[in-house]
Amino acid sequence: MQHPLYKFRFCPVCGSKHFDVNNFKSKKCRDCGFTYYANACSATAAFIINSKDELLVVRRGKEPARGTLDLPGGFVDMDETAEEGMIREIEEETGLRLEHPEYMFSIPNRYEYSGMIIHTLDMFYRCGVDNDVNPKAADDAQECMWIPLKDVDYRDFGLTSISQAVKRAVPEFSKF
Repeated sequence: MQHPLYKFRFCPVCGSKHFDVNNFKSKKCRDCGFTYYANACSATAAFIINSKDELLVVRRGKEPARGTLDLPGGFVDMDETAEEGMIREIEEETGLRLEHPEYMFSIPNRYEYSGMIIHTLDMFYRCGVDNDVNPKAADDAQECMWIPLKDVDYRDFGLTSISQAVKRAVPEFSKF
């Protein structure tokens, strides 16, 4: 596997081409001494469940895993908390304005984007909604749909961490 920073060939501080792998998560410039660390990006995903025991899912409109099922969510922006990012991403993808997401767990992931592997830490939240909400697909969601919890199959979700999270969480939701 290539180093996560393999495409970064020049030091971003001085422009030197002597920007070499320092350790498994960093590169260091031999000329100016700058070290850049490739830390995981923060991402969120939401288990949005209504009182009919249905899970809101979206169909991915873009790569990676275009056309497969996904949970609403996405990357956390700079200067944003994970909860703020979660709320913003849900609104961008579904039009729903939710509050008070409840943190559940996290899963490390590798997300391919523009020919690069981006290491992420995906944080999963649970959000309850009323039955009368009407999500509408937008942004990178091609479609929104409600699926009864009993019919949710983790194998229909194209991203590894999302599939793992669905496999882990949905059986727990069904117990209530």
